[in-house]
Amino acid sequence: MSSIESVALEQQAAQISSSSQSEPSVTPLIHRPRRLRRTETLRRMVRETSLRVEDLIYPLFVMEGEGQREEIPSMPGCYRYTLDLLLDEVKEVYPLGIGAIALFPLIPYDQKDNAGSESYNSNGLVPCAVRAIKQAVPDILVITDVALDPYSSEGHDGIVQDGKILNDETVAVLVKQALVQAEAGADVVAPSDMMDGRVGAIRKALDAEGWINVGILAYSAKYASAYYGPFRDALNSAPKFGDKKTYQMDAANAREAIKEVDLDIAEGADIVMVKPALAYLDIICQIKQHTNLPVAAYNVSGEYAMIKAAAEQGWIDEKKVVLETLMSMKRAGADLILTYFAKDVALMLQ
Repeated sequence: MSSIESVALEQQAAQISSSSQSEPSVTPLIHRPRRLRRTETLRRMVRETSLRVEDLIYPLFVMEGEGQREEIPSMPGCYRYTLDLLLDEVKEVYPLGIGAIALFPLIPYDQKDNAGSESYNSNGLVPCAVRAIKQAVPDILVITDVALDPYSSEGHDGIVQDGKILNDETVAVLVKQALVQAEAGADVVAPSDMMDGRVGAIRKALDAEGWINVGILAYSAKYASAYYGPFRDALNSAPKFGDKKTYQMDAANAREAIKEVDLDIAEGADIVMVKPALAYLDIICQIKQHTNLPVAAYNVSGEYAMIKAAAEQGWIDEKKVVLETLMSMKRAGADLILTYFAKDVALMLQ
């Protein structure tokens, strides 16, 4: 390198150094999201998700008899009610803002058979309960379960033959059950059985009999879950053999849930549901993004029992965990939540 080139490079380096030293220093911009968390008022103003009592559906267990209320051991705070006391409970919760209940019956074993024939007895426990509720509290929305497991001597959601669950034969019984419930005054029937084609068959039958305004809440993505144990205790409806994996969904499957939802929508469902909720928030989210129909989630008995058990041990703050848990379901996309905490939450939100 020549002496001239060397001098030129030294002068250029000096200019760069001088220029950089003369520029003012720039303080990096610090983003402060905490500004909007500073007070409760601010947090309320920017809150993305809300939980309202109107979002909740209250499941209730009804049994035969009079003047009895039996606590379910695996579900502290939940009871089986005879109809007279069930009416008292409904009258109490409706003014709290709970606008919908879901009925589940405890059927005596001597009324059960493999065909679930008691399920379409027009003078049976559920139709009588529906008529009484609609007379006592006409404006409350009554949702009835359409499935055979409470009525089955085998504890399955369908008719059993040679150890297998018969699909189409079961659907024929479910149709009879739904028609009896609609005639009794049910506002919404909720097929929870997971038999193929049952939503379409029920919709066709309801329309043919003039029950065009009776809605269908379809248990569209109902998984074969271990979270149902306490519920089966409540209704003495555990399967007498095997499990329900040949008709309820595999817990490992997500795309299949979309398929089930699409089928139920095509067959006439008005609301689609995911059950359970807490371990399936991703499914709720995917379904919410996939459809414009209302999406329900069932905060099932096992989820309820876990919170209750931990709270009884003093390990968690029950109120805070309940609200956070239900909020997670709303955040995932649930428009409606069936929850045994409905009455408690209604009081919390007052």
